Amino acid sequence: MKSPSRPNNEVERLSALRESGLLEIENHPSYDRLTRLAKRLFAVPVAMINLVDEHVVVVKSADGVDATNLPRNLSFCGHTVLSDTPLVVPDTLDDARFADNPLATDDDPVRFYAGYPLHLPNGATVGSLCIIDHQPRQFSASDVEALADLAALVEVEFAAICASIIDDLTGLYNRRGFHHLATYAIRAARRRAEPLTLAWLDLDRFKQINARFGRADGDNALKAMSSLLSSTFREADVLARYGGDEFAILFANSDEKGAWVAMQFLTEQAAVWNEHAEYPWSLSFSWGVSEFNHDRDDLEGWLKTADEMMYSMKQQRGTGC
Repeated sequence: MKSPSRPNNEVERLSALRESGLLEIENHPSYDRLTRLAKRLFAVPVAMINLVDEHVVVVKSADGVDATNLPRNLSFCGHTVLSDTPLVVPDTLDDARFADNPLATDDDPVRFYAGYPLHLPNGATVGSLCIIDHQPRQFSASDVEALADLAALVEVEFAAICASIIDDLTGLYNRRGFHHLATYAIRAARRRAEPLTLAWLDLDRFKQINARFGRADGDNALKAMSSLLSSTFREADVLARYGGDEFAILFANSDEKGAWVAMQFLTEQAAVWNEHAEYPWSLSFSWGVSEFNHDRDDLEGWLKTADEMMYSMKQQRGTGC
């Protein structure tokens, strides 16, 4: 048996998958409709929509088999994400990669497999729409085209989910997206015994910008702040417009001291931006940081603590809304 290798862009691929929210958001009925359609269209006993995570294949929908996650090293879909072309295996016992795979030799063996790679809107390959038969079979060019059409419909659903966690104005994650990613990040940090720190940021005098210069300038301030966040912090950090003029930054594998240094750097970058900006207002913000306590904290309490620390800075500086 040949375990699937890792794509050359594995780090970026996994980051895109986790940031998409697809792993955290519960399965949609539309997934089940598409697997039912695939099963009927190709007259196969099994159709699945799977996401390939770091160590497991996460089953988002399965028709004809239990929706149980699979080890990635045994999976067929782990091979499918290695290419942008479909993987078709007419008879697994004639393929050296799968002939002795337990999935191909058990009581309900996978003897035929066809998987079409699934992409996110940014192009990252994150999973597969696959069909399975317990008997060998041929798969024609027209069959491949039909599978591609169904895969495109799955990708439409993926895009809709990704859009639902993105703030339209700034392009950062919205409140819903942040909660999904923060929940995942907490679990991952606990599992790896890594630090995780949250920064909470609130624009100073934002209401005054809106009142004095108009809502368009208020929107420009929000977009300028989001652009500054994106250019200052690492790709691994989760950036969100939580609501109104509030922003959240989740620093992965960083303690409170490291996050404090990063926020100080952000303050310096904002000063540079203000020197060159051509607006009648300047960017100013208050912030607080809080390191997650794995033994005590939950997400709701953690958010509250960071918000209280931010508000304390705002009071000390005498900056209003």
